[in-house]
Amino acid sequence: MNLIVLGPPGAGKGTQAKIIEDALGLVQLSTGDMLRAAARAGTEIGLQAKEIMDRGDLVSDDIVIAIVADRIRQPDCKNGFILDGFPRTLQQAAALDQLLTEQNKSLSAVIELKVEDAALIERISGRFTCSDCGEGYHDSFKKPRIDGQCDKCGGTEFTRRPDDNAETVRNRLMNYYRDTSPLLGYYFCQNKLKSVDGMAAIDDVAKEIKGVLSSLRG
Repeated sequence: MNLIVLGPPGAGKGTQAKIIEDALGLVQLSTGDMLRAAARAGTEIGLQAKEIMDRGDLVSDDIVIAIVADRIRQPDCKNGFILDGFPRTLQQAAALDQLLTEQNKSLSAVIELKVEDAALIERISGRFTCSDCGEGYHDSFKKPRIDGQCDKCGGTEFTRRPDDNAETVRNRLMNYYRDTSPLLGYYFCQNKLKSVDGMAAIDDVAKEIKGVLSSLRG
């Protein structure tokens, strides 16, 4: 079974991909992780990617697609994979279709996590973590039991990611709707798109995805 998980930033794609990976024995493939792994491995394409990333530039579609193609050929992907963060554009989706055809593979489904923009902005912009142990918290949904003190380690220093703010999240959403949301129509027309409620609790989302995948397997 070969899957794509789609949705705007902060929708929980990585979390759900990990749950699917553990449940079905598939391999979760994150574009960022694949790029970094290829760079560490010192492959020709990996070194090209490293040089570009070290400059702070975006890696071209050609390089990303070549790295994806190499990765899904690996033996651990024999039983299937889950793409998280790729494709991001219609051009990448078309290239993915081509490389899957070349490898005699196909997509089983594209799982869309549907979320509300306002709730998503609140979800992301309220996140913070303990500086000592990395335990995650949220201004609205998961405050420390004792204000200013980590529940897990007792630490009193907390940090927020610089890009976890409302303005940045809105910009990321704008990029998603401009570049990535057209993929929903693309995969709908291929009869691959399966939409689930990404606003539900993590376990409930996972249960709904499990139901969708069970129906695919017959």
